[in-house]
Amino acid sequence: MPFLAPTSLAALIESSISTRSSLLGRATHAQIIKTLLTPFPSFLSNHLINMYSKLDLPNSAQLVLSLTPSRSVVTWTALIAGSVQNGHFVSSLIHFVNMLRENIHPNDFTFPCLFKASAYLRMPFVGKQVHAIAVKDGQIADVFVGSSAFNMYCKTGLREEARKVFDEMPERNLVTWNAYISNAVLDGQPRNGVEAFIEFLRVGGEPDSITFCAFLNACSDASYLELGRQLHGFVIRIGFEADVSVSNGLIDFYGKCWEIGSSVMVFEGMGRRNDVSWCSLLAAHVQNDEDEKACMVFLQAREEGVEPTDFMLSSVVSASAGLSGLELGRSVHALAVKACVEGNIFVGSAIVDMYGKCGNINDAERAYHEMPERNLITWNAMIGGYAHQGHADMALALLEEMMSGGNEVVPNYVTLVCVLSACSRAGAVKLGMEIFDSMRTRYGIEPGVEHYACVVDLLGRAGMVERAYDFIKEMPIRPTTSVWGALLGACRVYGKPELGKIAADNLFELDPKDSGNHVVLSNLFAATGRWEEATLVRKEMKDVGIKKDAGCSWISVKNAVHVFQAKDTSHERNSEIQAMLAKLRRDMNEAGYVPDTNFALYDLQEEEKISEVWYHSEKIALAYGLIAIPPGVPIRITKNLRICGDCHSAIKFISGIVGREIIVRDNNRFHQFRDGQCSCGDYW
Repeated sequence: MPFLAPTSLAALIESSISTRSSLLGRATHAQIIKTLLTPFPSFLSNHLINMYSKLDLPNSAQLVLSLTPSRSVVTWTALIAGSVQNGHFVSSLIHFVNMLRENIHPNDFTFPCLFKASAYLRMPFVGKQVHAIAVKDGQIADVFVGSSAFNMYCKTGLREEARKVFDEMPERNLVTWNAYISNAVLDGQPRNGVEAFIEFLRVGGEPDSITFCAFLNACSDASYLELGRQLHGFVIRIGFEADVSVSNGLIDFYGKCWEIGSSVMVFEGMGRRNDVSWCSLLAAHVQNDEDEKACMVFLQAREEGVEPTDFMLSSVVSASAGLSGLELGRSVHALAVKACVEGNIFVGSAIVDMYGKCGNINDAERAYHEMPERNLITWNAMIGGYAHQGHADMALALLEEMMSGGNEVVPNYVTLVCVLSACSRAGAVKLGMEIFDSMRTRYGIEPGVEHYACVVDLLGRAGMVERAYDFIKEMPIRPTTSVWGALLGACRVYGKPELGKIAADNLFELDPKDSGNHVVLSNLFAATGRWEEATLVRKEMKDVGIKKDAGCSWISVKNAVHVFQAKDTSHERNSEIQAMLAKLRRDMNEAGYVPDTNFALYDLQEEEKISEVWYHSEKIALAYGLIAIPPGVPIRITKNLRICGDCHSAIKFISGIVGREIIVRDNNRFHQFRDGQCSCGDYW
């Protein structure tokens, strides 16, 4: 290398930083030592320290520092800034202390680094000391120093101190306002974020994409739909609608405000999209319970060459769980493995949840145990999987494991809902009541309406219907539809029409348009022989314009979904289906099966009732599964309504006769039929 002037050498050092080339940096350092007298100019020492610290070579940086006789604030700040940039926050604070020992005062570049280190270490007491030095040195009035102090207080949870710093700042820049709005949202105070945005506009501020996205987050958190719409109009007026980040924020905002149509409109109007755009639309569909459309968005993104991200995969796995789409979930799981993101804590947790909700507890356990790390969502997903299967002992054992040893995971509201639900489905009344009674004292969780609903369901499933009603009357909070719905379901199972009428009346008041409650009450009256009252409930539904949701069942065979309704004869293989139904009926009669005609729901002759219940949609779907799915492969059926009692009994019989595992997912839970038994314990 020929002789170079000091300024050229400094330029080479800076080039090594921009190219992340330690080799070039060391070669330049060697040339400096070879061609320049020592000690060489202090500005070159500063460049070298900056280079070594930024390239995460702290030992070399400190060695150069020790060989620099005339150290200045620039020298120390270069070392401190590089340490912070590479995550060596403790080292940066130690360097700061050593700088002070040399009686060198920090400048407006040093303080932001120190505040950042204090924030990341969650050490507000250190941040306060740095703040005091900044005040003493007269640096706190600088906009960058003040903004850094404000951000430090926000990130360490000291809201009052943050507010004081913000109010006392003589000058605020765009970064300061963005930090204020964003931190208000993160602190759960979206209204403050909205007010700050309005004040920012009032003082003449010009927002950027970060400002708009922060404001949209505030609006979505507070469900300020109209305010968000106004911002959308403002964005269009000032020409920001072409900004991809802002459009992504609008998709997310509308999705969280249950305006999925507007999310789709924004997405389709985008001239340019990135992977975040697809992820935002996919997540919006999932949040709005449009799981099938979410899966379609995912497939469309893949067709357009979008590489799957961890967020995208976790969202589509959640959609698969909502659809009980085991095969689709498996495919996405395989894609996650191929993309090497299955170890991501969010993707892994979604996979555990998906297998649990699809009734495949063994795969859920396997995915759970293979995760390199777990968080509370992971634990809740696994406990929820056990709850779906009614494995109270396993759910409770996992809860104890979560709270013991080195896990240091504290159960939350959802955890206890899952555990109580598991106890309910397992019929563990004593255990469930003990857990509910100890929620405040042992777990520090105030019981909410979901916990009360679980207890009502727990007592109702055990046949303690009157006790469940007494429990509702003693609730300190107003019962919701989930509470009264649990009681009505218990009354249906155990034939308690009087209490059922009370539960239904409360449900009609809370949700008068839900046809399901009217149907359950009508079925309850019909099952107990009170046909006039059953007919009256149906007439009332008709008079007020409430239509019963059409019951249907569907089954996936060879990547195609086949949907059936009661008495359905439209399928292309209908003749085979009818033949299979006839064969099953003969085999079941020979085995002693007696149809439960209480579920015919009409005052018909006995023979007509038998025919009525025999052609329910889940039986037709099962018959198709038996002719279309190879022997030995489990048959998985999904129904949009709750499975009826006769179909439940019939499928139990059939599972024993044909020697097949049959899994039915209704709108309440999983039923795993095997060898003439059901996982629900005959409470559906």
